[in-house]
Amino acid sequence: MDSDTRALKVVGLFAGVGGFEVGFASAGHRTILLSEIWEPAVAVLRERFPGVPVHEDVRTLHDLPADTEVLAAGFPCQDLSQAGKTAGISGSRSSLVDEVFRLLHRRRVPWVVLENVSFMLQLGRGRAMSYVLDRLEELGYRWAYRVVSSLAFLPQRRERVFILASTEEDPASVLLGEDVTPHIPDTDLDRRAHGFYWTEGIRGLGWAVDAIPTLKNGSTIGIPSPPAILLPDGKVVKPDIRDAERLQGFREDWTAPAVSVARPSLRWSLMGNAVTVPVAAWLGRRLACPAGYDRGRDRLPIFGPPWPPAARFDGVRRIEVGVGAFPVWHGRPPLHEYLRYPGIPLSRRATAGFLSRTARSSLRFPPGFLERVRAHLERMSDGEPAARELVSAK
Repeated sequence: MDSDTRALKVVGLFAGVGGFEVGFASAGHRTILLSEIWEPAVAVLRERFPGVPVHEDVRTLHDLPADTEVLAAGFPCQDLSQAGKTAGISGSRSSLVDEVFRLLHRRRVPWVVLENVSFMLQLGRGRAMSYVLDRLEELGYRWAYRVVSSLAFLPQRRERVFILASTEEDPASVLLGEDVTPHIPDTDLDRRAHGFYWTEGIRGLGWAVDAIPTLKNGSTIGIPSPPAILLPDGKVVKPDIRDAERLQGFREDWTAPAVSVARPSLRWSLMGNAVTVPVAAWLGRRLACPAGYDRGRDRLPIFGPPWPPAARFDGVRRIEVGVGAFPVWHGRPPLHEYLRYPGIPLSRRATAGFLSRTARSSLRFPPGFLERVRAHLERMSDGEPAARELVSAK
């Protein structure tokens, strides 16, 4: 580590399978305590972080270690997600963020990092975001937040809001100091893969060029929710779980230890819940060596919701900040070359269901996209009459 960087001691709450912690470790920081209650995730943490204590219920964690320098918490998103029940910050899962504030009341630490779905900026007129920021200010923290896209780092279109707070330094110098224009390719069905969710078709996360849409939680009873990928050769496949792990920045088979306590399909839920590793690594590097903040990016003061995509609190004022969701842009091969495993062909039933829903929706797809999915259905159907009827339907 360079002499002008610093290594911090990290506590991870709602740690999942350790996305924050893996990313932070690559920047030189060290995890000293983890907390996670879901048994499959705990199995992964115990295998992948040997020697690090794992406290299984944050509600019974009495205090943070005295030497904690960073508290990281990707608190539960199920009540805040556009794909979830949208119960809000008072929902049974997302209200667990109060455990973060309970622990900070007992021991304030220099840095706090929170992560959740970007939809919390809009849900209930921004009530969840207001709640979190109000609590941080009551504890004496300055804060900055920003929506960051995982697409800046790898081929997954996944936007999350990262809130960084500090009692000692300006968090804007860490979180808001970099901003670039992304190099997102144009749609080209002959040269680019296109990810989409076959479980959708009327509304939802939509499609992504040369990337997959956001990996989702799926079901806690083990029903996986992988996306589909239309490849340049016309095949439609569901990616292998090992490629899904790579699309979150983990090494392949990272979640394999979960199989010792749960059905293998739950590995999809573990990936859907995870913090994207290279986003955490970027944040960890910035924490190790802050690069300053250009106040020329300040926009208008904020007096309440609606919440912009990025903002900061300097101890006196809340200020909108003019940065986008791409702090950097990492080059990567095309999605179909990024994948290491052939994947599983999307079944006849799944393909037919998707096409049936698109026929009733107003969603727009790239020209030729649905025709290629219909061609896949025809190949999978092996000439069955019902399939031919659907293929020919407009």
